Amino acid sequence: MPGDDGPPGSVSGANSARQPLLNVKGGLSARSARKVQEFLNENFSRKLALAEMAAVCGFSSYHFVRAFSRTFGMPPHQYVLDLRLDFAERLLADSRMTIADIAHLSGFSSQSHFTTMMKKYRQMTPMQARAGKFNAKIR
Repeated sequence: MPGDDGPPGSVSGANSARQPLLNVKGGLSARSARKVQEFLNENFSRKLALAEMAAVCGFSSYHFVRAFSRTFGMPPHQYVLDLRLDFAERLLADSRMTIADIAHLSGFSSQSHFTTMMKKYRQMTPMQARAGKFNAKIR
């Protein structure tokens, strides 16, 4: 997997909160979990259809959502949103990029959508996150 210097749309490292629970009854197999995780890590920044994600595992959309949720502890939409927010937070540390550019590169439909999701799920705005990263570098 590419590092932090990789192309936009690639995620480096694995967030332990998103590690699959293997051998969960009704969940994805280890192979399917790995395949869908790799697919999402490479494609989170573009618009993804549920059917496209399900096809990676050879499941119907209905069964995919159930199995994915059991395996990862969250629905696919939330998983993708977390990937986008994590990526955006790393980009915010680089103050040379505008927030609108970061929103676009991270897969959000607009800067407003990015700000709304950041406030809702990270309890801070992109500007607050950037200021926090900037202040941490100065200390």
